[in-house]
Amino acid sequence: MSGFKDKVVLVTGGSRGIGRACAVAFAKAGASTVVISYAGNEAAANETVGMLQAAGAKAEAVKFDVADTAAGASAIDTVVKTHGRLDVLVNNAGVAVDGLVMRMKDEDWDKQLDTNLKGAFALIRAASRPMMKQRGGAIINITSVVGEMGNGGQAAYSASKAGLIGLTKSVARELASRNIRVNAVSPGFIGTDMTSYLSDELRQKMVDGIPLGRLGNAEEVAGAVLFLAGDAASYITGEVLKVNGGMYM
Repeated sequence: MSGFKDKVVLVTGGSRGIGRACAVAFAKAGASTVVISYAGNEAAANETVGMLQAAGAKAEAVKFDVADTAAGASAIDTVVKTHGRLDVLVNNAGVAVDGLVMRMKDEDWDKQLDTNLKGAFALIRAASRPMMKQRGGAIINITSVVGEMGNGGQAAYSASKAGLIGLTKSVARELASRNIRVNAVSPGFIGTDMTSYLSDELRQKMVDGIPLGRLGNAEEVAGAVLFLAGDAASYITGEVLKVNGGMYM
């Protein structure tokens, strides 16, 4: 997929899981530069950088908390100043703090909304400026199946991911005239660190509700992200691409 030659890509939360898979996919697809952000796990971030370099891309890891909107804007500015442009932004970084709504603390609600929704908004706001000057770009937001269908015990997480869908569609309308496409990928039950804490019984119960009868993997989500960022999706914007094995249709 040569469409990513000379492209600069930023993937937030790119040190592990879906973010790492997305970053590696872009590197293998020919992106010249892939920048990942991470919040705290420097060892994992450095490992990812090594994987990106092995795939042939220039790579670097930048540490910042996406919930810190000023830090996010500064990171975008640094990427553009250092590499001359920003072609693709993947808003992947996210947190989940499960709990029943009647027991949920304000700080747990705020943490998830600030990271998953407000952080993505701030990065889009910052990235839109250089992309508008370039008259082109692609933004992909990683939402979730629970943002579409809801899930007990995940009111804040579901709300943040549902909000991300609305944000995607609104910004897609705003930026389309500048040839900036904004889409979302909605993963279902994917085998990552975020789902590793589940018991075997709960995991099997979840799998039983998936028509394809298995968990997805991070590379399958990355494939959807790569498609939406590339030339093959040049007439697609404002869409939510489900990668959930039929869990929610």
